[in-house]
Amino acid sequence: MTEQTGGRRVVTNMSLSLDGRYAGRDPLDMSWVMPYAHTDVARDHMAALQETATTALLGRVNAEGFLGFWPTVIGAEGVDPRDESFAEWLVGTDKVVLSSTLTDAPWERTTVVDKPTADVVAELTATEGGDILVLSSASVIKALLAADRVDRLALTVFPVLLGDGPRLFDDGLPAGRWSLAGQAAGEHGTLSLVYDRVR
Repeated sequence: MTEQTGGRRVVTNMSLSLDGRYAGRDPLDMSWVMPYAHTDVARDHMAALQETATTALLGRVNAEGFLGFWPTVIGAEGVDPRDESFAEWLVGTDKVVLSSTLTDAPWERTTVVDKPTADVVAELTATEGGDILVLSSASVIKALLAADRVDRLALTVFPVLLGDGPRLFDDGLPAGRWSLAGQAAGEHGTLSLVYDRVR
């Protein structure tokens, strides 16, 4: 049975290869993701996560990538409605960007914070609101896993072996049990998996 400890849930989302990597040797090369990111499973997965989230939490690199790209999707010809819905959510929701180098946020509804990840999440979970959604920011997710501050772990698994590159799950993470809260399989072998932390 899954129990909520009170306050807002921290939900992390990441795409992984079959060998548990979130990137290959070149972390900026996301070509391995693209054939699968446009599947119904992947799009429905993101749509479900944004439904309950009222805050996006990102590292600086991902913030620059996400907030540079997604606003351009709004109103674009032929765009999938789920992609446009996510783009509108991202633009319109409160965003917290963790950075030691940014001083001002170049994006609307965005706060830049230079504090340890776990401290920022502790402050956010003490406020009112929906889920805090961490969007594919590996450094943020790793810090939250190490601090045992993830309430829901959402993964899309793509049927590729990268063979090299960083892994999401490092040795030495706190032991713990998780319950399967959702799963879906779709075209090209894409899997959507959602686990809730059992506390």
